[in-house]
Amino acid sequence: MRKRLKLTVLALCLGVLAGCGGVAGDDGKIPIKVAFWGSPDEIDIISDSIKDWQVSHPNIKVVFEHTPYTGYDSKILTRIAGGAAPDIIATEVDYFVTFATKNVLEDLTPYLEEDATFSQDDFFPTILDRFTVKGHLLALPRDVAPFACVFYNKELFDEMGLDYPKDDWSWDDLLRLARVLTKKDANGRITQYGFYGWAWQNFVYGNGGAIVDDIKNPTRTLLDSPESIQGVQFYADLINIYEVMPTPVVLSNLGMGIDLMFASGRLAMLLSGIWETPGLRNYKFDWDVAMFPKNPKGVRAFGSGGSGYAILKSSKHKEEAWEVIKALTGPEGQAELAKRGLAQPSRIAVAKGKAWAKDPSRPANKKMLNEAVNYIKFSPFHPRWREVEEKYLAQKLDLVFNGRKQASEVLTELAPTINEILQSSK
Repeated sequence: MRKRLKLTVLALCLGVLAGCGGVAGDDGKIPIKVAFWGSPDEIDIISDSIKDWQVSHPNIKVVFEHTPYTGYDSKILTRIAGGAAPDIIATEVDYFVTFATKNVLEDLTPYLEEDATFSQDDFFPTILDRFTVKGHLLALPRDVAPFACVFYNKELFDEMGLDYPKDDWSWDDLLRLARVLTKKDANGRITQYGFYGWAWQNFVYGNGGAIVDDIKNPTRTLLDSPESIQGVQFYADLINIYEVMPTPVVLSNLGMGIDLMFASGRLAMLLSGIWETPGLRNYKFDWDVAMFPKNPKGVRAFGSGGSGYAILKSSKHKEEAWEVIKALTGPEGQAELAKRGLAQPSRIAVAKGKAWAKDPSRPANKKMLNEAVNYIKFSPFHPRWREVEEKYLAQKLDLVFNGRKQASEVLTELAPTINEILQSSK
């Protein structure tokens, strides 16, 4: 088994690092480049998350390199091909599929085996499993992000004398509340919507349906199953039949972000992820969050995001990079992210502690996500799945969401095309 050099030895290495795999900078520090994405708020949060660690590890210089989220995977792969890649990349659960199938990620399993300070048991199993491919851990989880957050404007509920939603509510409750909270003016124009959610997948999973037969090794889609079709149709009916949710066209014409629509009182409930929190804390109104409801049969499930950090095989400083990703995903780093409201910690102890579940800052009910992780479903692990979503599903489902076609017609027509892609070589 490969013997790993200790940081105390590495701290003494200057100039060309014999056996250390790289060259120190002019200041004698080992530069570790970390690529990541994020809004201005997120950039500050991530950059600050390991400041204390950096002080206690003066031999390593962490260099954060912000990279726009759109096309993030292509930008990283281009840098790898050009010999200018970072040492570490942030990766969310879907970009991870691209990196893993391109075989550019370092296997972290040997590092785990040789590091007595690290235990996989400290993490929520669901997110750890997503970053594990054929028994090899390829990224350390930083956070898990269930699409389980129904943010609600408490002031709008109070105006109508409505009880706030509880975590054990149902789709029927959601529809009932959304109808009451949807308002129209004298001309019949909707001035306040009861609900909006972009995560249509929740209505598939939550109805007992599925996107594919096997998330880790998908061979065919199950979107054409009765349960999946019914779930997608109910989502579309919220827009077109019950008129409690804005159409994609209405949203594009509003000229405002969904967060401002929610904060300004034009939307009563918003289905999204916890990452909305830092932005919503900037607005002065009263709000909280409830878990996405169960369907009438008591089924509970929803999609999920999440992110982690991986070491690239091309890194010349893998030993040091391992120490850095441990810090980025360590208790202190995750606690900082949690306190700022950006992300649900992937570490169980941090998620249950004072930085998250016991933190009184909005949303007060964020602790419910610690239970929600038990019901999450990730996107299919297939290198062409994002192609399926962007080229086929998004376009065709818009016809359903705009009321031009029924879910049964669209999903039945799409199934053969999706199956052909899934059965293509990986």
